[in-house]
Amino acid sequence: MARQHGTKRDGSSFGESTVTAVWDKGTVVAGRDAAEYRKDSCGAIIRRASYGTLGDFGWEIDHDKPVAKNGSDDLSNLQPLHWENNRHKSDDYPNWSCKKKS
Repeated sequence: MARQHGTKRDGSSFGESTVTAVWDKGTVVAGRDAAEYRKDSCGAIIRRASYGTLGDFGWEIDHDKPVAKNGSDDLSNLQPLHWENNRHKSDDYPNWSCKKKS
């Protein structure tokens, strides 16, 4: 069975402390509550409460260097990414492009 998007190397879920630490890596959006909205590295707006969902502001924890290319679960290798950008990125490391932007 394939590992689900937004999960650890072993397929398990990230703990709340890791989710929060990754969320904090998102870019603050001017004029929006930083506790509720951020931007991912593509500039797509994500919402804290939409973690793990596939809606307009849904986001996942992405492995910058993919698990398939021996990427780790270390916080330094994790980033918040809109779910559409995560799907588009796939394992195209390091030369990937964004699908959804602001």
